[in-house]
Amino acid sequence: MPWPVPGTDRSAATVAATIELHAAYDLAVSNSRLVYSTGDGDRRRKPAQKEVAELQLRNDGVVRIFRGKGGRGGKAVSVVRGLPPRELAAIAKDLKRHCGSGGTVKDGAVELQGDHREKIAARLTEQGYQVKLAGG
Repeated sequence: MPWPVPGTDRSAATVAATIELHAAYDLAVSNSRLVYSTGDGDRRRKPAQKEVAELQLRNDGVVRIFRGKGGRGGKAVSVVRGLPPRELAAIAKDLKRHCGSGGTVKDGAVELQGDHREKIAARLTEQGYQVKLAGG
């Protein structure tokens, strides 16, 4: 039954049919969910991802050098953790120059583009740090 047009007769049958249509619509809408909002963006639930616990490093004075590829499009990076926070920028600059590659300081670690673990280990050992190669 079509929706009543404003200004037409609203008999009991018309009102009942309208209520029935509204109930059917509300039932259909109650099974739906908001997918996108212009204010909040994508509202779909994200699939449960494996929670990869950040490796908890001991504060034992050892500098650890990892090789990582995750989230970088398959490109290898060398990650240096365990350096004193005050010296990160200076050490990053020195290591980038020594390895001839780009890099950054991110989350308390130095990330250098490419797999330069042996060069980094040699350079930091020369500077007096105790170094361990960690990871794959």
